[in-house]
Amino acid sequence: MKNFEIIKKRRLAKNVCEYTIYAPSVARHCMAGQFVILRTDNDGERVPFTVCDYSRSEGTVRILVQEVGYTTLKLAEMKEGDALCDFVGPLGKPTDLSEYAKICLVGGGIGAAVIYPQAKQLQLEGKTFDVVLGAKNRDLLMYVDEFRGLADAFYPVTDDGSFGIKGFVTQELERLINGGMKYDCVFAVGPLPMMKAVCDVTRGYGIDTVVSMNTLMVDGTGMCGCCRVMLDGQVKYACIDGPEFDGHKIDFDEAMARGKLYAEHEHACRLRGGSWK
Repeated sequence: MKNFEIIKKRRLAKNVCEYTIYAPSVARHCMAGQFVILRTDNDGERVPFTVCDYSRSEGTVRILVQEVGYTTLKLAEMKEGDALCDFVGPLGKPTDLSEYAKICLVGGGIGAAVIYPQAKQLQLEGKTFDVVLGAKNRDLLMYVDEFRGLADAFYPVTDDGSFGIKGFVTQELERLINGGMKYDCVFAVGPLPMMKAVCDVTRGYGIDTVVSMNTLMVDGTGMCGCCRVMLDGQVKYACIDGPEFDGHKIDFDEAMARGKLYAEHEHACRLRGGSWK
């Protein structure tokens, strides 16, 4: 078996694939909350991805990839048996929710990739936790069966009502809290506006809230500065100081505004036709 070989490739949704990579040196040290950096070939760019799952015994690491740019489209064209050029990690700080007794994991879209290993870890530790998982529609909800088997209670939410509860994760979270659920902590991962909205809800109830800012990462080593976030007025970097932070201390408005600075250029340069060639 080749190092960094794609052992299994599974499409979970349109433009979203799960890859199981043979990387025993990485799997040996992985923990929930960390990420890896990969290159598809010698000329490829370095791209970070959250560790979605891992097996120390099998020496494998799983990542969830949404096809949105050059490297992810190249990766989409690779097949089982192909090998990546580089697969480095684990990087970032592991998640520590040890001080909390009752936790709610809230995931939006591709954020399922981050809360899934958290759910496995919490179950392993014997923690009590619920999962609220949201997406635009049923086809974009990932790891539904897995979450059902892990969580004490699982609440799927879709914008269009095609599966589970119709609405948004924030509405379901607030319904649960108002219904008597006593959460010590909410762990939220998804688009920046979603995480901000979750924090707006939990702030009013005094519930500690942890968010993952992994979507901002580019270089993954703190050198490029693209993943900087303002935390209580101080500059932090998601790749080396996180990727997880106290959501109530993050300036989400600044992060979202900065993310739109080059929107026009990105639209002009966007790859089309479903191919990187």
